[in-house]
Amino acid sequence: MEFFHKRKTFRPKKKFEPGTLRYSLHKQAQASLNSGINLRDAVKVPPGENLNDWIAVHVVDFFNRINLIYGTVTDYCTEETCPTMSGGPKYEYRWADGAEYKKPTALPAKKYVSLLMDWTEAQINNEDIFPIKMDVPFPKVFLPTCKKILTRLFRVFVHVYIHHFERLVLIGAEAHINMCYKHFYYFVTEFELVGQKELEPLAEMTSKICKGYTYPKR
Repeated sequence: MEFFHKRKTFRPKKKFEPGTLRYSLHKQAQASLNSGINLRDAVKVPPGENLNDWIAVHVVDFFNRINLIYGTVTDYCTEETCPTMSGGPKYEYRWADGAEYKKPTALPAKKYVSLLMDWTEAQINNEDIFPIKMDVPFPKVFLPTCKKILTRLFRVFVHVYIHHFERLVLIGAEAHINMCYKHFYYFVTEFELVGQKELEPLAEMTSKICKGYTYPKR
């Protein structure tokens, strides 16, 4: 993560308040990653901790990390180079938010990612979805919202890997982003937060860098 902090940030980081449970869980998760523990073990819920709190912490962390990752290529992701939010010729993502974009709309990748990050930030800052007080239970919409956030954030990985991989190699970011991707992949598959169909665009790469990966049956 230090590698990314030295480079351009796409937008300000979302932070946890010191002294809160989420802050403690965030620090615990970071300590596990920094200790060199197996990533498959690092994503498991610590004994005695609440699953929803664990998911909430990781959704925010992945939001921050993927912001940083996109920041490494944002100057090269323009309307001219990336007129659609795609992952090669086979996959195209259209934006819909039920407000300004009521129907799935084709947009340049940079616009799509900007809207996605604005939308995600609004969700994680909404205390009716992500409660911050211990005595406030998680609502029924929490898990479906997290699944939607993580599914959409995965599409940023797809676009960056497929359309900007040469840039990642050029700046020496390949190994760092691979680790972030593996952490994300192990987490979302551990808790079934992103569907197998959504994961298909990076299936070939995943099979090479993630141990124990099984290509989804069609």
